[in-house]
Amino acid sequence: MNQLKHEAELFKAGLAAAMKYAEDRGAVVFEKTDSASEKLLYVYRLLVHDKKIAPLPEAQVAEKALRHRIAMWYAHQLPKDHPLLK
Repeated sequence: MNQLKHEAELFKAGLAAAMKYAEDRGAVVFEKTDSASEKLLYVYRLLVHDKKIAPLPEAQVAEKALRHRIAMWYAHQLPKDHPLLK
């Protein structure tokens, strides 16, 4: 798993984008009391279900791997000249 240069920022923005996608799709309404881990797992499963990202083998589904997968997904959504990709 290759570390992205701005992975933390990409993950944070990616999680927000994935949550917006899930809510716009009408699949979920996130509550303020939902933990970041719960949100992460939910949006990961939804993106896999919608075939937006490839699934990880079930044995490799861990928070660190999911954070990286969301960051990679979001990085691919950005234009090539975006500051987070430099």
